[in-house]
Amino acid sequence: MIGKTLVSCFVAAALCAPAPSQTALQTKSVRYELGGTTFESTIVFDGTVDGTRPGILMVPNWMGPSEASLVEAKHIAADGYLVMMVDMYGVDTRPTNADEAGAAAGKVRGDRALMRARAGKALDVFRAEGKALGLDATKVAAIGFCFGGGTVLELGRAGADVAAIVSFHGDLASPTLEKDAGRTKAKVLVCHGADDPYVPQQDVQRFVEAMRATDVDWQLVQYSGTVHSFTDPTAASDGARYNERSATRAFASMNALLRSLWSR
Repeated sequence: MIGKTLVSCFVAAALCAPAPSQTALQTKSVRYELGGTTFESTIVFDGTVDGTRPGILMVPNWMGPSEASLVEAKHIAADGYLVMMVDMYGVDTRPTNADEAGAAAGKVRGDRALMRARAGKALDVFRAEGKALGLDATKVAAIGFCFGGGTVLELGRAGADVAAIVSFHGDLASPTLEKDAGRTKAKVLVCHGADDPYVPQQDVQRFVEAMRATDVDWQLVQYSGTVHSFTDPTAASDGARYNERSATRAFASMNALLRSLWSR
């Protein structure tokens, strides 16, 4: 959930277009299969808009496609985007607590081929299903939070055809990081808490060195006094805590990147 301050940040920075009212937003559930597992992702869109608009593939945190993530997707869609909240686990896996979320996320993290395949399938479904809802398939970005941030970075390393990838406090480690970093076609923005105990500085430095060895257009921003989950207003532990200042700056950086790509 983004919160009122961040919603205002989104509205002010969104592609210079007026935001629709929340009542104009509609959702469409999309079911699809991969490897014998059924998934259900949700597309959020403004049904009153004529013509096309950019799309954002949004991978939630380790809790998966929850009500909180749907609220987040709606806030982003209200700024003129078509958004798909991605199901990375399958319809039979809906975590209700941290232990269940850790097990579900760990299963996917432990199999990077599976992670890439599921994220890639979601992207294909988004482009196919979004076309009838006004998606401009040439203007698609992928963003993610925590587990989702690591997922979209991995999608980039698979060579996915997206314009931009934005990771908010996401995993930076990957077993094939150095080997596959250069396969990324998208422009990359990593928004990271400088004091994040779950994605420590050794992971940050390894990521930086891997990206420096490529021709990828990338940037990594570290926020002082900031730990994990800094965009989540419900995060309140020592190692994972909401930081309004850092969250506002991170979303502003995302909007600036997308405007630079799509408002020309």
